[in-house]
Amino acid sequence: MSRIQACFEQLAQNNKKALISYITAGDPHPSNTLEIMHALTDAGTDIIELGIPFSDPMADGPVIQLACERALKHGTSLKDVIGIVKQFRQTNTTTPVVLMGYQNPIEIFGVEKFAETVSGLVDGVITVDLPPEESQQAASVYKQYDIDTIYLLAPTTSDQRIQMITDLASGFLYYVSFKGITGASQIDVNSVEAKIDQIRKHTDMPIAVGFGIKDANTAKLVAGCCNAVVVGSAIVSIIAEHGKDMPATTSEVKSLLREIKDALDNDETIQNIA
Repeated sequence: MSRIQACFEQLAQNNKKALISYITAGDPHPSNTLEIMHALTDAGTDIIELGIPFSDPMADGPVIQLACERALKHGTSLKDVIGIVKQFRQTNTTTPVVLMGYQNPIEIFGVEKFAETVSGLVDGVITVDLPPEESQQAASVYKQYDIDTIYLLAPTTSDQRIQMITDLASGFLYYVSFKGITGASQIDVNSVEAKIDQIRKHTDMPIAVGFGIKDANTAKLVAGCCNAVVVGSAIVSIIAEHGKDMPATTSEVKSLLREIKDALDNDETIQNIA
């Protein structure tokens, strides 16, 4: 059983929802990422989403774009990201790690070489700019190495496309709560619920909702209709604010995530989604 599957099954048994936390590897410096990853898990993060810095992060808003710039300023490469995960696994062998990024660095590295290198370290891959129609080959390679291929779904995704994606996907589905880029601040819960209902007609795979979840209130609003919430820009903003002051950074990140995790775990209005 994969770490991702085990995570969701254990949470479901306890009527809990997953907290997925995103950071950009190498931000503010490659030497800080490992410490931040451990801070995420200390604060209750169930799955870590680790961004691969890229020079043209077209799906990301200004907060994560600037995080990529900071990471690339210090020369953070895909090889460095893999090395950080390898260090993380020396003391944490249970928390799922999902790499999120763009296809170009993986193509340069070599898809099969990449999959072989991260096998046993990384549990899933989200490739933002690789459409499902062009992803079958990569997904097949990842499957050989027990790596989940995780796809994004949007408010505009049609039933036909949902079916295509769910046929290819494994691990969980990532639903983008509104049209636009990461870091936006508005979320329409009724629209999210309606779309999740539509997606569930095609699959019983866990569904995570991201974009617009920045605090305990927004996490609580959407948690009732999904299996996980994704928090990204709010964490990256803290890292940007405190820079290289790691004690302040980790303290603020833990404070934010503990509030969100408490809301997910303790709100009686949140119902379990099988």
